[in-house]
Amino acid sequence: MNEGTQLINEYINSCSDDIQSKLKELREAILNAEPKLTEKISWQMPTFHLNGNVIHFAANKKHIGIYPGEQAIEKFEDRLKPYKTSKGAIQIPYDKELDVNLIQDIVKFNVLVNNNRD
Repeated sequence: MNEGTQLINEYINSCSDDIQSKLKELREAILNAEPKLTEKISWQMPTFHLNGNVIHFAANKKHIGIYPGEQAIEKFEDRLKPYKTSKGAIQIPYDKELDVNLIQDIVKFNVLVNNNRD
């Protein structure tokens, strides 16, 4: 297990039990979308990286914050309507199911964007 993976395990384990399962599900969805991602902590958040940052998440008081960047928010605007969003963030309330397909599509989109940078 690399240091980034260990740090993310520690981050998730530091959260309350009821939130941990949601964070583990989110992490699994992200890693299943692109197995080549590396994990690290950046800006005190779990961060997934491949040719640049792909996506971050954070446990907040009432929601999981997912931070895929502005381009992904714009690209998936229609599918994100059920969630509160801002310029580069998505808020998923803890009582709402994770849309695994949407999360994986966002990850794949950001990987493509990173791969096509000059």
